[in-house]
Amino acid sequence: MFDQKTVPVDGGNTVTLEKAKKSMATSANKAASKKAAPKAGAAANKSEEVRKLAAEMKAKGEQPRPSVIVAELAKRGVKVAPAQVSIVLKKMGFRPLRKRKGAKRAAAARSAAPRAGKPAASAAVSIDDLIAAKKVASSLGGTDKAIAALQALKRIAD
Repeated sequence: MFDQKTVPVDGGNTVTLEKAKKSMATSANKAASKKAAPKAGAAANKSEEVRKLAAEMKAKGEQPRPSVIVAELAKRGVKVAPAQVSIVLKKMGFRPLRKRKGAKRAAAARSAAPRAGKPAASAAVSIDDLIAAKKVASSLGGTDKAIAALQALKRIAD
C-alpha cells in the first residue's frame, strides 16, 4: 500500500519521508524561536532586576538589603524570594552584616539578670527556708495541703 519512501499524514494523504523530516525540523525551529524570544519591554529575568536595583541603591549610597529589595521589586510588580535576593547580592560581592560574637551571651545575661523591683527567685529562698517549709509541709500532711494552705493564706492577706 505505501512504499518505504512515503508516510501517511492527516486526511489519508501521503508525503515523502524527506519532506516530512523537513517539515518537522522547521516546526521545531519555530517553536524554539518562540520560546527564546523575550517579551518586548520585559526584564531578562528576576536576578537581573535584583542586580539593577542593587546597583541603583549603591549609587545612592544605600546599603542593599534583601528585605528592602524584595519590597521595592514587589512595588514594580516583580515577585522574588528573599533567599534569591541574598544569593544574588552575595555573588555581586555584598556580604551580609557580621554578627557580634557576644550578642547571644549578652542577651542571655540580660534576661537572667534580676529585675529592679523583684529579687531573683534563687536569692529569695534560702536553704533554711526550704528546711522550714519541709517541716510545715510534713506537719500539714504533704506538699499539696501545704500549697493549698499557703494559697488560702495569700487570699486572706491580700
